Amino acid sequence: MADSSDVPHDGSWRSASWRTQLRRRLLTWFTTSARDLPWRKTRDPYAIWVSEVMLQQTQVATVIPYFERFLRDYPTPAALAAADEAEVLRRWEGLGYYRRAKQLHAAAKRITAEHGGRFPETFEAVLALPGIGRYTAGAVLSISRDQRLPVVEANTLRLYSRLIALRQPPTATAPNRLLWEVAAAILPRQQAGRFNQAAMELGALLCTPRNPDCERCPLRSLCPTRREGLQEEIPGKVRTLQYEDRSHVAVVAQHEDRFFLRRCPPGGHWAGLWDFPRYDLTPAAALPGDALAAEVERRFAAEFGFAVRLGEKLKTLRHGVTRFRITLDAFTAEANRREADSAECGWYQPHEILDLPLNTTGRKLSRLLP
Repeated sequence: MADSSDVPHDGSWRSASWRTQLRRRLLTWFTTSARDLPWRKTRDPYAIWVSEVMLQQTQVATVIPYFERFLRDYPTPAALAAADEAEVLRRWEGLGYYRRAKQLHAAAKRITAEHGGRFPETFEAVLALPGIGRYTAGAVLSISRDQRLPVVEANTLRLYSRLIALRQPPTATAPNRLLWEVAAAILPRQQAGRFNQAAMELGALLCTPRNPDCERCPLRSLCPTRREGLQEEIPGKVRTLQYEDRSHVAVVAQHEDRFFLRRCPPGGHWAGLWDFPRYDLTPAAALPGDALAAEVERRFAAEFGFAVRLGEKLKTLRHGVTRFRITLDAFTAEANRREADSAECGWYQPHEILDLPLNTTGRKLSRLLP
């Protein structure tokens, strides 16, 4: 096991005086500089949990209206647990990373079944819920119940890396363990939740990945990274994700006044959401038009048991999913018959599609229907 004591860094954080100054300055700054956010107006652990899940990999400005609508529709874990998953996914539509919504729903069911509908208040019980890791459990319990639990997420990982002048990539095993040690050591005995929020806020507003605003930072005189001019080198670089270009084709099949959609299967992208049938034709998408149409028609018939004839291109959309950059060419298509609906696919009039939980590109294509 990697030893965090061997990680090169500045050890000022081990000084009680240094930690006391940091706490006092950070909490004072937060009093005057904290953003007015709806989840900061409650101590309800359920509401704070919802906000933390929504904020994962999503901008604050995007989350605010979703959070307010979600809490209005599902004010308690029991209300969320009682909702149909498709309904929950429809409410989540546009936030992306839909697995978060599915896990939120599953965890609400667990809370209702095992905790009487009350959000649990021990770290172990919260950690046992679907989709909740060390960071989320610590954030929810420290903010809602002032439990002295550390938080290391994207913003505090960067902030703490700079406060100890961490000379190695912070996601590596030993450096990451050290950052959790630092996060635990600097927590005050009281106001732990407020301190965690302040640290996350400072990372989000001032201690940014590029061009951090060190002159306005309340911790500038305590920061060895600023003192040594290493703001652009710390945190250490992590492996850059290499994106793959993919070419997909979507089939917007129509029979009379209805359009054919399917539910995305478990285990793949957008599992549980609805979409127009789509096929990864990389590198076949480079085929001439007739060959491309024949291949799409063959795959469609093999999957659904009835034929379509591809028509005009409806739209080209570009989007990203995990490590893929996808070019999606959507084509109209005429179906030779209308199969009976099932739980996994069916025919819908345009106004009926409004109520289905669609992935982002599916929703964009649905808006083009006559």
